[in-house]
Amino acid sequence: MHPFLEHHIHQNRRQFFGHTGLRLGGIAAASMMAAGRSAQGAGTAAGTSMHPPLAGLPHFAPKAKAIIYLHMNGGPSQIDLWDYKPVLNDHFDKDLPDSIRKGQRITTMTSGQARLPVAPSKYKFAQHGQCGTWVSELLPHTAKHVDDIALIRSVHTNAINHDPACTFVMTGSEVPGKPSLGSWVSYGLGSESNDLPSFVVLTPTWTSSAAAQALFTRMWSAGFLPSSYNGVALRSVGDPVLYVQNPPGVETRDRRVMLDAVAKLNQKRYDELGDPEIQTRIAQYEMAFRMQSSVPGLIDLHSETKETLDMYGPEVLKPGTFAASALLARRMVERGVRAVQILHRGWDQHGQLPQNISAQCYDTDQPIGALLADLKRLGLLDSTLVVWGGEFGRTVYSQGALTKDNYGRDHHPRNFCMWMAGGGIKGGTVYGETDDFSYNIEKDPCHINDLNATILHCLGIDHERFTYRFQGLDQRLTGVEPQKVIKEVLL
Repeated sequence: MHPFLEHHIHQNRRQFFGHTGLRLGGIAAASMMAAGRSAQGAGTAAGTSMHPPLAGLPHFAPKAKAIIYLHMNGGPSQIDLWDYKPVLNDHFDKDLPDSIRKGQRITTMTSGQARLPVAPSKYKFAQHGQCGTWVSELLPHTAKHVDDIALIRSVHTNAINHDPACTFVMTGSEVPGKPSLGSWVSYGLGSESNDLPSFVVLTPTWTSSAAAQALFTRMWSAGFLPSSYNGVALRSVGDPVLYVQNPPGVETRDRRVMLDAVAKLNQKRYDELGDPEIQTRIAQYEMAFRMQSSVPGLIDLHSETKETLDMYGPEVLKPGTFAASALLARRMVERGVRAVQILHRGWDQHGQLPQNISAQCYDTDQPIGALLADLKRLGLLDSTLVVWGGEFGRTVYSQGALTKDNYGRDHHPRNFCMWMAGGGIKGGTVYGETDDFSYNIEKDPCHINDLNATILHCLGIDHERFTYRFQGLDQRLTGVEPQKVIKEVLL
């Protein structure tokens, strides 16, 4: 360690007293282990969870034990998928009325246009299920499951550009450095698996030719929580996790002996410094060792029945596709993984929207329908919360040239659609209404953090009581402003 850093660490109060013989650092560490799990993982016995639940959680009986979050990165067009607006056909290529825009800000990508011409969706909509929810023809497989889905048409966000909006939807704040939803869930509820991480991230390939926005690790970062709650991203090509497998010539028993020796050295260092991240390092080494045997079996989809594989579509056995990722998500939930996040890029469709959104729906629609059907068939849907959405929606007016069959749409944070299904959700419901232009919310707004509060509620967590002390504040996923659980979509 750098001498200055070593000196700095040894000047905190705990180290001062620890090295004067009182060893208050050890007492503090023991207290942390009992109360907050900051030092979990060392010497974990077989059959004991690497990440047990936080003391006192869940706050009440949960409906869902796990979450699969399907994030369509780039902002899917609500007008072309879920928010049916037939009246727009009468406004084709007319200027967006000032009474609708109301002077609201728009991005610099369209603010310089001479006109903001209204672009109705070119796609047909139909009612599905007993509930009669309107769904675009682009989503025939998902449409079969609307009786299990609660559609929220009135989601809104603070951010108008991708990076802050993605950070917001995943962490409850536009300010980087906060824990992601999956990390909060992992921290609070732990994992039921000894051999897989409690929070896993998948970033599948995409078909759309639209420019894909970058994915930042803050979308699955643990932020100020202990780093053991970071999402573990499985790669779509090559080894799913780098450096997990033993190099040539190293046997499993040799690795076990080495890890035991390293754990003793790390524990000795922890006894000296009391840094909880050292315990995280020990736990992560142990998890990596266990993943050597668990990951190959997890990703081998050939063990699934032909009926199951056919359900997910022709690309399910192609590594890195959305279909493969959806089936992996089901397999992970089966094995006790608490949170699975699938981030599908390519939904930022400023131009050539019909071409690109069709490609994106080809990638995702059949696998999503299969995921819902598969979870339900196996009795897992009642205990698994599935969430679908993006970081914002798209404008009703066209960006660039407009024809009946071709148009683009700019970012639109004022209203967009998300849906939830599974554990704790009242299927066949629609919450919120927008105006005839899908531009403003007319009834029952749902802030991003209202949605996060609802997600936590399904998992048995009271979002107001779920806090972590950092920088002198009791930090929450849902922030400091009042947020509400959307009770209308709950069973």
